[in-house]
Amino acid sequence: MSARDWIGKDFYRELGVSSDATADEIKKAYRKLAKENHPDANAGNTAAENKFKAVSEAYGVLSDSAKRKEYDEARSLFGSGGAGGFGGFPGGAGGAGGFDMGDIFSQGGAQQGGFGGLGDILGGIFGRGGRGGPAGAAANRPQRGADVETDVRIDFTEAVKGATLPLRLSSPATCSTCGGNGAKPGTSPRTCPTCNGSGLVSRSQGAFAFSEPCRDCRGRGQLIDDPCPECGGEGISTRTRTLTVRIPPGVDDDQRIRLAAQGEPGRGGAQAGDLYVRVHVAPHPLFGRKDLNLTLTVPVDFTELALGTTVTVPTLDGKVSLKVPAGTASGRVLRVRGKGIQKRDGSQGDLMVTLQAAVPAKLDDKARSALEAYAESIKGHDPRPEITELLEGR
Repeated sequence: MSARDWIGKDFYRELGVSSDATADEIKKAYRKLAKENHPDANAGNTAAENKFKAVSEAYGVLSDSAKRKEYDEARSLFGSGGAGGFGGFPGGAGGAGGFDMGDIFSQGGAQQGGFGGLGDILGGIFGRGGRGGPAGAAANRPQRGADVETDVRIDFTEAVKGATLPLRLSSPATCSTCGGNGAKPGTSPRTCPTCNGSGLVSRSQGAFAFSEPCRDCRGRGQLIDDPCPECGGEGISTRTRTLTVRIPPGVDDDQRIRLAAQGEPGRGGAQAGDLYVRVHVAPHPLFGRKDLNLTLTVPVDFTELALGTTVTVPTLDGKVSLKVPAGTASGRVLRVRGKGIQKRDGSQGDLMVTLQAAVPAKLDDKARSALEAYAESIKGHDPRPEITELLEGR
């Protein structure tokens, strides 16, 4: 994605958020729009596919704090983007001769997938190469691909033990027809004769000498006479691919897993961006989780707590028996060592079993009589002496 694309579009409007939206608001808006317009859910719908590409591009910039800062700085300097042009010049034209301000931003940063900061912008205007050297080199600087994010949902057991899942994606990728050079198979791009492959041309206006992107090749240094029919000369097309994602044991809900160089392809031979897979874990009907420990609440009768017993409880891979000592209080937690989450680094949690007294909602006559007899037998016993003492002192 070039910096010209950044400034020529209103990414905030694309996602339907304000320019001061928080990262969470941007993420929420992206997920909603991506789900509504995903190609898998809108087969044959060109408008939905274009919208999906647009919101993915917008999120790729606004979700990255460094890219968003550069984008906001450029918007502030040259205007708010979109069809209205830059800095109040209709269509992006500035000054005599129809100088296109938008072309300045084709000097993309190698690492950020956009321009290399405002120094590069101003350097391009006044014939300097900014921070990176000659202006021609800046114009043709390779651009790292944007990062991409997607979501995957797994069940509780997969999160605890780990899993290997196929992930089907519809996303921008290097065009398989032309191999990414943008030319029709059997042909090749040729060096632009106007700029001799530098991507920039110089001109004078009064006392100033300007270096600006070549109009013929749009700053790329090459011309494509016969564009690739699949990608239209861009070298990138949308395709569906299947990746294998390895979910590590003990993954947390909402955790992101990074797949290096599996994001949007880079331009000019630069590295592809990364793919981030956000994991959503479905809750388990019985088990819970706290760090590496699994939790389980087991209902028991009052008599089992008072007299003691042995209870059998489930684990994720079997069952264990627990001894409940006589006189155990409701709410006591028993630990089963080694039955929690085991990570690849060897760290392992336990199963924490909470005993909870189960109180019957209804009693038959026999049970009621027995409990009344028990209550009579302990009539002199106070189960809450500290509270009684406090109340009597008032």
